[in-house]
Amino acid sequence: MSASPCSSISLVRNLAPPATNTAAAAGLLKVLVAAHATGTAVELADATADSRAGSKQPYWVVLGGTQTTLYDANAVVRYLYRTAELALDRRLAIEQLLEWEEMTLNALHGSADLEALLTAADVKADALSIDDAVGAVDVVLLGALHFAFVNAKPETLSRHPSLQAWFMRLGATTAVAAALTTYDANVTKVRVREEPSLENRHVNPAAEYVRNPSETVLPVPGEKNILITSALPYVNNVPHLGNIIGSTLSADAFARFSRLRGNNTLYICGTDEYGTATETKALEEGVSCQELCDKYAALHKEIYEWFGLSFDYFGRTTTEKQTQIVQSIFKSVDQNGFVLEQPTTQLFCEQCQRYLADRFVEGICPHCAYDDARGDQCDKCGKLLNAVDLVEPRCKLDGNRPVVRDSKHLFLDLEQLQPQCAEFVERSSRAGVWSANSTAITRSWLREGLRPRAITRDLKWGVPVPRDGYEDKVFYVWFDACIGYPSITANYTDEWERWWKNPRDVQLFQFMGKDNVPFHTVVFPCTQLATGEDWTLLHHISACEYLNYESGKFSKSRGVGVFGNNARHTGVPADIWRYYLLSSRPESSDTVFTWQGFASCNNAVLLETVGNFCNRVLKFLDDPKRYGGVLPAADPALVAPGADTEDRLLIDDVNALLARYIEQMDGVHIRAAIGTARDIAARGNQYLQRSRLDNALFSGSRAQCDTVLAVAANLIYLLSAVFSPFMPDTAAGICCQLNAPARMIPDAFELDLNPGHVLGRPSHLFSRIDDSKVDEWRAQFGGRQSEGPEAATTGV
Repeated sequence: MSASPCSSISLVRNLAPPATNTAAAAGLLKVLVAAHATGTAVELADATADSRAGSKQPYWVVLGGTQTTLYDANAVVRYLYRTAELALDRRLAIEQLLEWEEMTLNALHGSADLEALLTAADVKADALSIDDAVGAVDVVLLGALHFAFVNAKPETLSRHPSLQAWFMRLGATTAVAAALTTYDANVTKVRVREEPSLENRHVNPAAEYVRNPSETVLPVPGEKNILITSALPYVNNVPHLGNIIGSTLSADAFARFSRLRGNNTLYICGTDEYGTATETKALEEGVSCQELCDKYAALHKEIYEWFGLSFDYFGRTTTEKQTQIVQSIFKSVDQNGFVLEQPTTQLFCEQCQRYLADRFVEGICPHCAYDDARGDQCDKCGKLLNAVDLVEPRCKLDGNRPVVRDSKHLFLDLEQLQPQCAEFVERSSRAGVWSANSTAITRSWLREGLRPRAITRDLKWGVPVPRDGYEDKVFYVWFDACIGYPSITANYTDEWERWWKNPRDVQLFQFMGKDNVPFHTVVFPCTQLATGEDWTLLHHISACEYLNYESGKFSKSRGVGVFGNNARHTGVPADIWRYYLLSSRPESSDTVFTWQGFASCNNAVLLETVGNFCNRVLKFLDDPKRYGGVLPAADPALVAPGADTEDRLLIDDVNALLARYIEQMDGVHIRAAIGTARDIAARGNQYLQRSRLDNALFSGSRAQCDTVLAVAANLIYLLSAVFSPFMPDTAAGICCQLNAPARMIPDAFELDLNPGHVLGRPSHLFSRIDDSKVDEWRAQFGGRQSEGPEAATTGV
């Protein structure tokens, strides 16, 4: 978001306050939200005091300093967001959406058919923001759709899940909440009861979670500073659900949890763009390596944004910072005597007239006889290979059999570094409590004995080697890819060394699939140790096993399984995907994605357990014949420590579950923690059943009914926090319905929503998935089954 071009504007009222479902009301809300989002002060003025009172526009805006007058709300939004200064492609994209809104949605203002308004907007759902910022497009569409969302029936809203999730998330932002306060005071009311606003919130300030994504996150001495990375995905393919849960989504859940616990947290990722895999794919698609990287980097970023991944920075490895840092590290390692030069026996294709990097070679695995093994690894037995060891090798480019030749290369002397590496592994694996598979894989490498490993390759696409005689070679991608973590951080902040060379103040957590473990527990730490510098070394590593699809493996070529760019086309909100994948996370063994499991998770867990609890409580409170949306006070005697009541028992049970949840998340046992969050919601449903919440309780035992609802509403607030790492949009939606700010994850369950707090309007959080959709999706993503494993698409 750009800074506002003026510090204040004057919003002049020319006519009587508009009714809510009019273009005038929509325009007013657009201007107010844009002003608050860009930090622009708004002064309301009466038209009678202005010489331009003859204007026929219901509102106009006088811009501070310039005395320029704008009569169109979208023009004000353009001005406040400084869209004219954006890059051409971004500006054109915004203009197209604004023009569409002016031509399509404006025509529906005043219409009683709210379904038509929402259906028209559904086609643009993908263009809406997914983070905490409020963009120009969000502002314009919020103004156009606000009336529909506030007044449509729940069953109508349930047919538009993506829009509903966006609206709830936006409604929870400070800018929108503040704008609605002024808006409600100047627009004809539709509902009778008091509208939620910042003024009638009664929330414990200590519970509020505040994060400004625009602020650079830096470690603070004396505080808990958490640095998080997820394996850099190869840029040469589209990530499937197994790739996403294996690294980026798991890391995101932990990063969100860490922030909600008040830790100073930085989450870094980016695309891994150098190496043979990129050259191979570029040849297949008939484009340059740079063109291929540009295409897939944008696709990856789009997919991760849709899944709601909260990277503080998502970068790339094809940057000048990467070259500088890789070459600097190499020079230090070389000067310290840990680089060897040796001739290497390689395969040379006389037809292509080039040395064949590992991924340009295929053949028969010498260990398991699989006939489609790659030159670096067999996808069937999993063993690492040297291309020259393949039986009947063939060039992947032309199918010819290559010959053996020698080529001079540089090696990292891992054998000399083994004692330092072993000491690091022993210390870090215990202190950081590494995942069991990570420890087993690493110790297996150390038992077999480390050997020098080549760090250069006969390629063009990579970081140049700063040594005479190596002008036609680049660094091997496994050597430079992990250095992408600090280089991407360096593109985020010039003070990157405060994160990466600060072991006293920073703990490093890394997430990946198990095939990437040795690069992060042996190769990269050895490289850091070899520099002799005080690097931030790995503290905790969380490595996933494999997520399989139905009865087989994900395969892009055979059309089997769901890939990142397919998920949104099902119409199921990203939060449902996030929840199911995290609840099926392959932490200790392989797990399987099934469509029946996906639907059951949504229907039986989210809809019946979490959604039912929240909706039952909030609808009871919203009823104007009962509480009219105002939270009652709990009877202190019923909730006091030691009280022999259902209410106190609920509080004590939730505190025990909350302590377990925090312990599980701290230990990165995400799958167990998501189950505990579900148990908290189930305990809330049990509380309502035991308390017999109904009209009879309200009319016959008012103090008890007040207590049940005060405790239950606060439990919903707690649920918004414990589910937020897994389902951020849903958490924002809950907070919107509660009219409460985002919540920290506390040490103990407290009643932080106080008596007199005005709640928002309840709505359904989830929609049922029909069995017919399960059959449809299973057929759509079943593909053409065939034998043989699919190559992984996750990098290091």
